[in-house]
Amino acid sequence: MADKIKMVEIAKALPGRDQPVRIAPSHYVLGTSMEDPFPAGHERAVFGVGCFWGAERTFWQSPGCCSTAVGYAGGYTPNPTYQEVCSGLTGHAEVVRMIFDPHTICYEDVLRLFWESHDPTQGMRQGNDIGTQYRSGIYWHTEKQRKLAETSRNAFQQELVGAGLGQITTEISRASEFYYAEDYHQQYLAKNPHGYCGVGGTGVPYPAEVVLSD
Repeated sequence: MADKIKMVEIAKALPGRDQPVRIAPSHYVLGTSMEDPFPAGHERAVFGVGCFWGAERTFWQSPGCCSTAVGYAGGYTPNPTYQEVCSGLTGHAEVVRMIFDPHTICYEDVLRLFWESHDPTQGMRQGNDIGTQYRSGIYWHTEKQRKLAETSRNAFQQELVGAGLGQITTEISRASEFYYAEDYHQQYLAKNPHGYCGVGGTGVPYPAEVVLSD
């Protein structure tokens, strides 16, 4: 168990492979493209929220969402498989990538979805899902996203403290390569309505008024 919650050293990470996995071209729910190019003016957000099956559904149900995909990020192994990620030997987190229209939903509101949909105080786990791949993470693409992520974390931390909960352990780092998960993982809960969903928030609402950095 101790090995599952300890990040692998880069020198000990699995070698991976050159070829990416193949996925369906269209989103199973939204019917939109699963790959670049996405509509002009749209933005992308990448989050680790524990098991990615339930997390993806949270984001594709949001107004302004153009497309979502589940995959792996924040690690070392190129084009890892699900089994490799679950071994803890790739360094990756299970993540959701959301493509969204910022004129319909802003990044701040996407962050609200992120914070309220899981428990960001649990370290290398979410509930009964234990391992480095289940860590909480925000993987930013621009300096504006980084600043907003850090400001939102500080604001939500105050709410958690007020509710008697612990310190946020969410990883906030520059977005690395996003590797698609295998096709059967994509929109899993739409394809398997009674499938496992480990997503669960703390019950603490994100504050209504947050002064976000520019």
